[in-house]
Amino acid sequence: MNKLLLTTLSAILLLSISCKQELPLDKDLTKKSYNLINQEGEAVVFPDIIKGNITVMGFIFTHCPDICPMTTHNMYLTEKKLKEDEIGDVKFVAISFDPDRDTPEVLKKFAEVRELDFKSWTLLTGEISTVNELLKRFDVKAIKTDETTDAEGNYEYSMMHTDRISLIDADGRLRKNYKGSTINIEELIKDIKTLKD
Repeated sequence: MNKLLLTTLSAILLLSISCKQELPLDKDLTKKSYNLINQEGEAVVFPDIIKGNITVMGFIFTHCPDICPMTTHNMYLTEKKLKEDEIGDVKFVAISFDPDRDTPEVLKKFAEVRELDFKSWTLLTGEISTVNELLKRFDVKAIKTDETTDAEGNYEYSMMHTDRISLIDADGRLRKNYKGSTINIEELIKDIKTLKD
């Protein structure tokens, strides 16, 4: 009887170890550096600025009427829940794929209106060629659409883009992508906890 119990317990233990959740991706982002500018107008290097931290990264543009504000809000709610659960050392990064309009000042105002905490949040912009290279690394697409000129002669456009939040581990590896505007925040938090284990 004891032998059967021991065998059963051993099998359960092995199953629980083998069933530990693994995140689907493992893409090393540290092999190339990108010179960018943060919301303070300071030059920064990605991925150096997130080194040693689990990072939740969103892709946005501040003129977006719907998806980007929802993505940013979902990241904000994730940060809030992590603080409630006393889970620290998680960085939040939002990179703009519209650097022509998203200057550091515009990004800072976008963050302040949404009450983003600059202790854990960084908003990034940069040269269009650098931003586009980084987008390719994350398989994110962003295309100008509805290009027009208004009555005053100002060039206006919208953007069609990938709806994405990415989870990066403390070693700078992309581990999972989520649909930013409709993300299951509990799933993201569970994945963050998995990376912390």
